Amino acid sequence: MEPVIVVHGGAGNDFDDRVAEFRVGVERATQTGWAVLSQGGSALNAVEAAVRMLEDDPNFDAGHGSFLNANNEVEMDAMVMEGAKLGYGAVAGIQRVSHPVSVARLVMEHTPHSIFVGAGAEQFARSMGVPDCPMEELVAGSSTHLLRPEDRIFRPHAGDTVGAIAMDASGTLAVAVSTGGMAGKMPGRVGDSPIIGCGGYADNELGTAAATGSGEALMKVVFSKTACDLMGGGLNPQQAAEEVLRLLERRTGSSHGGIILLNPAGEVGSAFNTNHMVHACISGTHGLWIKD
Repeated sequence: MEPVIVVHGGAGNDFDDRVAEFRVGVERATQTGWAVLSQGGSALNAVEAAVRMLEDDPNFDAGHGSFLNANNEVEMDAMVMEGAKLGYGAVAGIQRVSHPVSVARLVMEHTPHSIFVGAGAEQFARSMGVPDCPMEELVAGSSTHLLRPEDRIFRPHAGDTVGAIAMDASGTLAVAVSTGGMAGKMPGRVGDSPIIGCGGYADNELGTAAATGSGEALMKVVFSKTACDLMGGGLNPQQAAEEVLRLLERRTGSSHGGIILLNPAGEVGSAFNTNHMVHACISGTHGLWIKD
């Protein structure tokens, strides 16, 4: 199979004046994931590498670009999934780590469980040798997220998700998702990002998806799994992306959202109903493209 990777930087942060910077970050993350695939690496390694790049980039709402909750703390969520054996790992409400996506992978590969939350997630990370990252470092360099007291009042569209999907040369599919939460959210709130079938999904028989947008709405329609089922039912990825977005709007109102999709044949689709969703793709046949 021909490898392919698709990466998005979120659909909820509609900073019109920062699109160029988002494009640079997303392209860099996509190139990072592609380097893994082009050297024969796995889809799971590729999506983790891509998302780690975005977690290190303060332009994006993940890792070092996280928002503060109502208690002026950072709580992050992340998940990974691979499509061969439906392996899945996630963390929610984790604090003081630079790369939640890598902790999610450790959950998948080193425990009999699927998801760890809060203090338990952080304790697990420490037990696996993940270094401590002071909370202030996760917001100090943020260049797009307003962190004044008046901006910490809950705003449902202030916050988003980053994600990556890929297929490697063996035909295995994978997804990785990470978020730094919403500005001013209630402590302990968890959205779609770490929830299997909502923030992301991967199944070699159906396809893979990474979602972004209003988490409470995305969970109601099991957004990513529904999109993969649509591909399994015969729709191509672009048709499935557009159809699942219509479903979101019809069943939940005007909730904002976006999705990137990849089917087992390596075909790509994407759709969003916000002003922007910067996303990029690289494959051997088509090279690099980037859209916003």
